[in-house]
Amino acid sequence: MTAPEITAPELTTVAFDQLEDRYIVTLDRPERRNAINAAMIGELHQVCTAIERDPRPLILVGRGDHFAGGADIGELRERGLNEALAGINRTLFDRVAALPMPVVGAISGYALGGGAELAYACDIRIASATAVFGNPEPGLGILAAAGATYRLPELVGASVAKQVILAGHRLDAEAALRHGLVMEITDDPLAAAHAVVDRIVAQAPLAIRLAKTIVDAPGSHPWVNDIAQAVLFGTDDKRHRMTAFLERGARTTPDNK
Repeated sequence: MTAPEITAPELTTVAFDQLEDRYIVTLDRPERRNAINAAMIGELHQVCTAIERDPRPLILVGRGDHFAGGADIGELRERGLNEALAGINRTLFDRVAALPMPVVGAISGYALGGGAELAYACDIRIASATAVFGNPEPGLGILAAAGATYRLPELVGASVAKQVILAGHRLDAEAALRHGLVMEITDDPLAAAHAVVDRIVAQAPLAIRLAKTIVDAPGSHPWVNDIAQAVLFGTDDKRHRMTAFLERGARTTPDNK
């Protein structure tokens, strides 16, 4: 089943490109450093719906010099108790993190506040040398409540996460690489993200989907691995891939060189 096309008039804050084997979502408010407002939240939910119907890897990138400079402060100032309890941003970022296939973030410039939390929701992050991650929310009288408090400690450890969330420390690209937050630093993170997705789509789609689900599942459940492996062992894809591997090996033995 092919995902329904989302036409340009329906999307004003993001661009959604549907390729044969991947999606590209571009945060598209460069004049506001791609600040995440209510309209963008709604449009990203539309995008998630399309991706969930036809799962493929996703690349997330920001238009211009920045990934996302944060949430829209003007809108946040007017939110009250009910909006906070609704977890408006958190619900979206949790949905992005739970997408069936891997999400690769191509990060340049600012990934701050809600922008950082959206980056944390990606499975893999690739940075340019200009990338900066941070969570300045307490300085605005609020909490980094859209994923930073539970995702960042898993990504970089509790000590570094506390430095970012409690002390306002920012991680530049080198620090993010050193702490494992990003996979690599490159002049062209979007091209590098495509290269990562090239490697992902060359692998068995069901194996990638199950592996992501198991890695993200809380706790240790070895029996889940056994069940997932049993499913994969019964697929034609597994047999074809292993047969091809063995045939390649036979063709490269010393007697056949």
